[in-house]
Amino acid sequence: MLELETEIEGRTAHFGEMMSIARHNGFGLCGSWEYDGGFFDSIIWREGGETIYVRIPFHVLKGQLDRPDALLEFKRPFVIKHVVHIGLDQGENSLLAATGINQFQEPLDKDGQIQHKSKWEEVGEQAVNQLAKNIPSNKSVS
Repeated sequence: MLELETEIEGRTAHFGEMMSIARHNGFGLCGSWEYDGGFFDSIIWREGGETIYVRIPFHVLKGQLDRPDALLEFKRPFVIKHVVHIGLDQGENSLLAATGINQFQEPLDKDGQIQHKSKWEEVGEQAVNQLAKNIPSNKSVS
């Protein structure tokens, strides 16, 4: 995992507007969200079973995440690499894997070793800062 220095940390936005801004900038809401927080993710590189993501964590200051008016505060973004098994699975889920990638498989390495760290830090920081430019000025937290 590579932590990033960006303009988004500490910024706030409402969930509804953030979903639109995120989609427009190639980010999506990570599927493992909770009502009090989650992540916006974007794939910055993929080859074979290796994927490098830039991930922007946030927590909910007011409301619940499934509501457009929930107020989010962003934490320090990071780059992470997942390595998954591709090909046929000889185990009990082999029918699911016959199409290529079994979406239910555990990654071989959830935090894979990242080569060329400065390159991926730069790419991640650019992606996050581009998204941050589209977020309206900080909202009042009161």
